[in-house]
Amino acid sequence: MTKLISEPHILIADDQPDVLTALRVLLKNEGFQISEAQSPQAVIQETEKRDFDVVLMDMNYTRDTTSGEEGLDLLQKLRKADDTLPIVIITGFGSIKLAVEAMKRGARDFIQKPWENERLLSILNTQVELGRALRDGLRLKAVNQILRGEKSNELIAASPVMKPVLDVIGRIGPSDANVLILGENGTGKGVVARALHAASMRADKPLITVNVGGLSEGVFTSELFGHVKGAFTDAKTDRAGRFELADGGTLFLDEIANVPLNEQTKLLRVLETGEFERVGSSKTRKSDVRILSATNADLQTEVNEGRFRQDLLYRLNTVEIELPPLSERIEDIPLLAMHFLKRYCMRYRKQITHFQDEALAALKAYSWPGNIRELDHTIERGVLMAKQNGIQSTDLALRGEGGSSRNLMDMSLEEVECFLIQKTLARHDGNVSQAAKALGMSRQSMYRRLDKYGF
Repeated sequence: MTKLISEPHILIADDQPDVLTALRVLLKNEGFQISEAQSPQAVIQETEKRDFDVVLMDMNYTRDTTSGEEGLDLLQKLRKADDTLPIVIITGFGSIKLAVEAMKRGARDFIQKPWENERLLSILNTQVELGRALRDGLRLKAVNQILRGEKSNELIAASPVMKPVLDVIGRIGPSDANVLILGENGTGKGVVARALHAASMRADKPLITVNVGGLSEGVFTSELFGHVKGAFTDAKTDRAGRFELADGGTLFLDEIANVPLNEQTKLLRVLETGEFERVGSSKTRKSDVRILSATNADLQTEVNEGRFRQDLLYRLNTVEIELPPLSERIEDIPLLAMHFLKRYCMRYRKQITHFQDEALAALKAYSWPGNIRELDHTIERGVLMAKQNGIQSTDLALRGEGGSSRNLMDMSLEEVECFLIQKTLARHDGNVSQAAKALGMSRQSMYRRLDKYGF
């Protein structure tokens, strides 16, 4: 018998006290949590109060009734309320016709009275596992739909190592819990932050992002908390800080490990109380924000070495999400590559439909020290360099085994010219005149080359 990770919670529904007692003793000894109901109304009330792994229910509740109509009606109501809830029915001996009808209406299995303990336990354990798998699948599907929304469509995750990440997002996304997102540079920490915000009850409120590690000590307070006119030399007008801008929504503090130690006290105070003052003002303001933060550093080591406050870390990491490097997400590489391919084909107006087999193999074999960010840039380069409708491995210019990067000296003259023209066009937002001027050629010459390279 499969051992489940957490105690399953079973709702037993029967109007006979001796049946309830027998089932309770049997199932509790097998590690199940038990709730009981003796009427259809009580069953509905219990399922409205909490979630169950399985409902084990009799089909008759009124004395001298054997038709099973009460059970069929209850079954229909339960399925309408939650079609993922496994329902196992208990029928009297010889009631196969009723059991068949119940199965047609959505029951997952049935057990006859008097039951065999081993068969009953086997059915319940199977339905608990199937029910949990179905709910997990639906939750992951819902999370992926959120992640592929307008603001967070870059988190593409089908690999096994990403399932725990998606599961955590699905479970804690709707909460207000502060989340610390860990991972190497380029693994998509900002994308996860957008996904958490999109999955939250604050999704219709602002998501404000600030790289706190990039703020100098002179502007840290003003940037986060705002300032009033005249607070310092360049304060020409009143200005709201990031906490005010994010009020009611989410504030994403990127590179949190780089906050100067003497600025961490100010951050801790607002996280504890929600209160702050603008620079140059004594008026205390309040902000209701959910805090998401990210770093590639080991914050506990930073704490041990005196560079990061332990109490601030406690405030930030109610929940931690650690993103695996791209080298551990082999199954995701083709999906991510196609995602970036479509993006850059649209940006550069290229008609490229696929990757050649050797190009895809090279992508999957590469170690990706720069993670998804490096993959993004690599696919952009491939789109710029490709001369066919399928990207070849040479278009990608991946680093060789020795670690050196393909440079202009490794390219043909045509490849160099095509690469420079496309990068220059991108830099000037597609303005041909400006790109031609930057490259020192006439518009006519530029257009001839655009035609030559198929733009």
